[in-house]
Amino acid sequence: MKNVYKGAKTKEISFPLGGIGSGSIGLAGNGRLIDWEIFNRPNKRSFNGFSHFAIKAERQGKLLEARVLNGDLQTSFMGEPLRGAPFHSGYGFGPESQTMAGMPHFREVEFKGEFPLASLSFYEATFPGRIGLTAFNPFIPLQEDDSSLPAAFFEWEIENTEQETTAYTLCLSAGNPIPTERVYHRYGVSEVARGQRIHSIQLGSNQYDDGHSQFGNIVLATDAADVSYQEFWYRGGWCDNLEMFWHDFARPGRMKNRSYSEDEPPYARKDTASLAAHVELKPGERKKVRFTISWHYPNIENYWNPDSAGPNGWRNYYATMFEDSRASATYAFEHWDRLYADTLKFKEALFSSTVPDVVKEAASANLAVLKSATTLRLTDGSLYGFEGCIEDSGCCEGSCTHVWNYAYAVPFLFPRLERSMRNLDFRFNKREDGQMSFRLMLPLGRERMDCSCADGQFGGVIKAYRDWKISGDTDWLRTIWPDIKQSIAYAWAESNEDKWDPDKTGVLTGRQHHTLDMELFGPNAWLSGFYLAALKAGAEMAAFLGEKTTADEFDYLFRKGKLWVDEHLFNGDYYDQRIDLSDRTLLDPFEDDSVKSYWNDELNELKYQIGSGCGIDQVVAQWHANLCGLGEIFDKEQTRTALKSLYRYNFKTNRREDANTWRLYSLNDEGGLVICTWPEGVNKPAIPLTYNSETMTGFEYQAASHMIQEGLVEEGLSIVHAIRERYDGEKRNPWNEIECGSNYARSMASYSLLQAFSGFEYDSVVGRIGFMPIRSGEGEFRTIWSLDSGWGTFECNEEQALLQVLGGQLALRTFKLPRELIAAVDGVRANERSLNFNKVGEELSLVESCQLDVNTPLSITFI
Repeated sequence: MKNVYKGAKTKEISFPLGGIGSGSIGLAGNGRLIDWEIFNRPNKRSFNGFSHFAIKAERQGKLLEARVLNGDLQTSFMGEPLRGAPFHSGYGFGPESQTMAGMPHFREVEFKGEFPLASLSFYEATFPGRIGLTAFNPFIPLQEDDSSLPAAFFEWEIENTEQETTAYTLCLSAGNPIPTERVYHRYGVSEVARGQRIHSIQLGSNQYDDGHSQFGNIVLATDAADVSYQEFWYRGGWCDNLEMFWHDFARPGRMKNRSYSEDEPPYARKDTASLAAHVELKPGERKKVRFTISWHYPNIENYWNPDSAGPNGWRNYYATMFEDSRASATYAFEHWDRLYADTLKFKEALFSSTVPDVVKEAASANLAVLKSATTLRLTDGSLYGFEGCIEDSGCCEGSCTHVWNYAYAVPFLFPRLERSMRNLDFRFNKREDGQMSFRLMLPLGRERMDCSCADGQFGGVIKAYRDWKISGDTDWLRTIWPDIKQSIAYAWAESNEDKWDPDKTGVLTGRQHHTLDMELFGPNAWLSGFYLAALKAGAEMAAFLGEKTTADEFDYLFRKGKLWVDEHLFNGDYYDQRIDLSDRTLLDPFEDDSVKSYWNDELNELKYQIGSGCGIDQVVAQWHANLCGLGEIFDKEQTRTALKSLYRYNFKTNRREDANTWRLYSLNDEGGLVICTWPEGVNKPAIPLTYNSETMTGFEYQAASHMIQEGLVEEGLSIVHAIRERYDGEKRNPWNEIECGSNYARSMASYSLLQAFSGFEYDSVVGRIGFMPIRSGEGEFRTIWSLDSGWGTFECNEEQALLQVLGGQLALRTFKLPRELIAAVDGVRANERSLNFNKVGEELSLVESCQLDVNTPLSITFI
């Protein structure tokens, strides 16, 4: 597995340390603290003054060595363009002194990243000790609040490799993030449980009141027993502050405090504070030292699309949990052992899976999106997401439904957060006739965006069905069912300006906006597939809720539409779009600027269509259906043929001969699966589908996962390998897959790869769970699983199967396995007793429902 990075391969690494919707600090590949995104917005390529860790070793009153805990700088030695940089800085002035690259540091750093944990090892031949770091923020399935803490956790381990007792000082320095007037840095000591003492320095300002968007503070904290500190670095001109810090630190002894009055104005450079922990180690002894950086910027403002009528601000969720950054630091240390243990438990469950290494790498890496500035948690804790991040702004607002359709990590790992997105969608995005806006406007309650998209609207129905099955919460389903039903029926509503299916054919024929940001006209498998899946899901939900008339109506339309799509939109090779590109009358029903936007008057041809092309999402609805337990949407054999064709025509082993007129996400000898191609002999529109020559990872993962589901394992894996080779640490950040900006939400489609290999099935409504694993060979299969009430692991070999709950609980009535394994079942045990069961086909039905928890696994023995 490519999870260890050295030298040039650390260049682009920024590993986010922060909570879901709470912001984060990036841990660079060489150990720097970068990308300070703690201000409720992105802040790429940023650094917070002279923030860093440093260490020194001394013995008998003599300094042995002092070094910054960074490796060699891997970025440009010419300097880099900086937003809002002061005069005489940036490109042409060399690296900023605040990178600490000019100070004594470590020659080599090894960065091991297995999200959510990062482990760094620092090497310098002359340094009298061995230094390692484990950095994280809690990531615990189903525990969304503990996974949303506004803090970065750092656990250092120091080993004395010398033959004599040696004293070490580990020092955290950080800048006051927003240089203002009335700056304060306050040291304090607090006692928590079991007599534990926490030493901290809070960095803030009294310039703003507590409702201002720039109001806030950070805290540097440690629970080390012996500390010294410096509330302020020296204030002066030129390089006085760094000169004096190194003068104070790189000498034997403790840090001496320095204070300035709040009324004394700071210099142009940010003020900095230092908190140092002191330990003495005998030869061969090791000791751990823990630090946190916590933050509290409680007020969010809609800076990206403010409402002219106002107001435009609200409190973020963590501000309802903690009074300030000192309170969140206290919580972090009080619960550190539990938070770390549960995070490690999740990491080990995921990485101990027997699926291919590259699958674990891809599935885990994109969980980092949740810890990035792409996500926010609103005041009540609901999850909100941008599509991704521009350098200093969220990119494409509104929990965009057609993008978040692909984000399969959230519904399984944090299902309550996912359901909060459904609640917001149906409450605030629905028009009275059932039209669903695909972007949620903030603050909540402002005028909705009056624009719908087919994949987002019908994807919302599929997601509601999935979330019901994950949670088993039929009461929740009932609260949103009227909205679900109306959003389906909007397809044929007279008020539907886009005229999706006015004649109730089960096939979309009108103007269909979609995730590639334009509209298709006429029947196509891609978007009609979403419609069909929504109809099928709607029919099942209606039947369960006792609405037979509605269920029959939806089911009839589904069957009618499916028959037509399979017969008319499959060309023998793949599914495409039925359209005459020269027919200008297709635009006539729409009384806006469609002609201006879509008609190529030079060639008399419609623009931005697929036509006879081979599109990456042609059978995406079947992928969703497989993941949600919906069954067949397209003919199974035709689907498999279409996926084979997609791989044959769209997978590129390199891009050297391609004419990519769009965004460049793969270059030169890099491979990938492109959005749409027109095979030889097929007419390609002069101005074809938007983004057609791009490689966007979320789409690629979707297709790869679907191929694996349908038995095309080698093809799917080759796509995943191509993606992860692009994100190698040197060319791109392994924990930031880009599309329309950084930390792009669609990349969380990679989590579906785990389900593709495990064949994980679920229905919490009836207490059913199952696994139909794809094995790479003989021996044990092991995977992680997660649902609303519990999460854990499943492992299976020739002798037994074991379902283990690692968090929460699971009510189980039916267990599904491959038919040959069910036939071989000899016994079932839980809670130290045998359970009675019946075997029917691929299912093991327990006579009585069984409640599993962390102390009660389910074991199945085979003959």
